Amino acid sequence: MKKSFPLLFILTLLLQPAFAHTPPGTRLYTYKDVIELAKKQSPKYRSSSVLLENRQWQYKTYRSNFLPQLTLSGVVPEYNRTIEPLLNDSGSLVFINTHNANSSMQLSLGQEIWPTGGYISVNSQLKRIDDFQADANSTRYSSVPATVTLNQPLFGFNNRAWDRKIAPLRYEEAQREFREDMEEIAKEATNHFFNLLLSQIGYQIAQKNVTNNDTLYKIAKSRYEAGSIPENELLQMELTLLNSTHNLEQAALDVEANTLRLKVFLGITDDDQIQLILPDKIPMFEVSEELAIEQAQKNRQRVIGFKRELLEAEMRLAKAKGETGFSANLYASFGLTQQAIDIQEAYNDPSQQQRIRMGFSIPVMDWGRTDAIIGTAQANHTLVKSNIELQKINFEQEIYLHVKRFKILRKQMEGAKRADEIAEKRYLITRKRYLDGKIGILDLNIATEERDKASRSYISALRNFWHAYYTLRGLTLYDFENNMPILVEEV
Repeated sequence: MKKSFPLLFILTLLLQPAFAHTPPGTRLYTYKDVIELAKKQSPKYRSSSVLLENRQWQYKTYRSNFLPQLTLSGVVPEYNRTIEPLLNDSGSLVFINTHNANSSMQLSLGQEIWPTGGYISVNSQLKRIDDFQADANSTRYSSVPATVTLNQPLFGFNNRAWDRKIAPLRYEEAQREFREDMEEIAKEATNHFFNLLLSQIGYQIAQKNVTNNDTLYKIAKSRYEAGSIPENELLQMELTLLNSTHNLEQAALDVEANTLRLKVFLGITDDDQIQLILPDKIPMFEVSEELAIEQAQKNRQRVIGFKRELLEAEMRLAKAKGETGFSANLYASFGLTQQAIDIQEAYNDPSQQQRIRMGFSIPVMDWGRTDAIIGTAQANHTLVKSNIELQKINFEQEIYLHVKRFKILRKQMEGAKRADEIAEKRYLITRKRYLDGKIGILDLNIATEERDKASRSYISALRNFWHAYYTLRGLTLYDFENNMPILVEEV
């Protein structure tokens, strides 16, 4: 069985030595080549990878919040020469001249206590005061060799505890979203690939039609001169030749425009032409609705999003309760301190220092404000749960229907391929019968139109199949061809 012209053209390319019929300055791309380029260098890939990198840094920032933080701070020096007010022993306010310099250095090691929302730190501090007054002109030191400080909120909202639940989900969402973005890029690359392929096939068909119609016009002209056909048939053949020439010019413009669009999408900046190879090798695998739904629930970003949204609603409810009712805060510190003229003596025989403070807040009369805030948070929590349940149902239905559609498109593509072969064979038979004078020009034109339409329909069916293929991969993040989840290298 003879193939249609597009298939003959592609097979000729494949059977010849590599690039044997590829003009200089032309790139030969398969469908897989275009997909790989789109996933590695396209502007949309760079945008998605930068977004994922941003989420990675956010996650690292979150993790650092639960690790000890060592900080060195200081003032070296603070110089003062001014007149300041001073309250004397009699209770009168007098102004005195001051002339001094203060320097300080503090080393602090702190750690958040995420289960309780508290913060504990160990601090060491050294201060120096230089008094430049003529009657004093002295230097003194004050040291705090070590101080342990605890700041613990009581009965309040614990932000860090909720962070530990939500932040890892956000990061996992970002990773899965990046994988889904790669499949979206593949789908868009599919559209650009087949737009150009259709225009290239259309250009080849238009070239062939011009050649055939020119030959047929010359034959018709000789027949007309011999008186075997009427002038009307000759004029019809001439009009067909003119239309095919116009179609060839339009097809050339379409090739140029779609080549430019594909290059822009792939991030290609050179002036080389692009020649595409028909992706007619279809992966053979079966997809069940149950497996697709199962893998989507394991791999999709949206599933993690359901958990995160519900936790965020619970967090907002806990925050409303924790920030509107009774709250208290405990502050305590214990350490050592000393002061002396000499820096070494400032660390000798230090004295103890202790500080403890308990503060609290109780709403006495707020005119229903607390109830309103908590009620709003509870209503929002209920609404989020209802929306998530509805989205889960739609989520599974979308996958179920797409698997059904994928199976139908595979059958349609196989039918379109067979129709293309039949239309090509019918055209060749009709053309031979016309040349033998057994049928008129109208029958030949109909066969030509049906052949061209069948060729384009086959390419469109291929486009629909591959688009559905990557849509299915994106909906499940699963490679059904190789029976494994879709993994993407870290950015």
